[in-house]
Amino acid sequence: MLAGMEIRRATPGDAGEVLTLQRAAFLREAQRYDDPHLPMLTETLAEIEAVIAGPVTVLVGHQGGRLVAVGRGRLDDQGTCHIARLAVAPDLRGQGLGRRMLRAVETAHHEARRFELFTGAASHDNIRLYERNGYTEFDRRSLGRGPGLVYLAKPAVR
Repeated sequence: MLAGMEIRRATPGDAGEVLTLQRAAFLREAQRYDDPHLPMLTETLAEIEAVIAGPVTVLVGHQGGRLVAVGRGRLDDQGTCHIARLAVAPDLRGQGLGRRMLRAVETAHHEARRFELFTGAASHDNIRLYERNGYTEFDRRSLGRGPGLVYLAKPAVR
């Protein structure tokens, strides 16, 4: 695991680094699994700035002055925390950063009754990460979301 990573809430000044890290991480994912249909690759700087300024909790992880991880969480009216855009610097995968960011987002939403997220069906590393952290797959076809996605959830531990 990478030592000395500081995790904190994102500020507007982090938006450019968040955009760069997300694009690098998700582009690597798209290339690795030959899946060019990752919507987060089209997110703009203005959109990220708006998310940071809004009700979504955006957490960033810095190590040695470098942004190395990012994650988002949004609590809905039913007490479900929707986790999204969990990304780790491609050159630092496999060092526990994804697990730390996932737990940080969950901790930031400690009042949640349930946590939900989704990933690409071909993203085997992500699916393993989530399953190792207590998430199980569930069916969300009724939402009309695109094919090739796996939805996972877990109840909050009280």
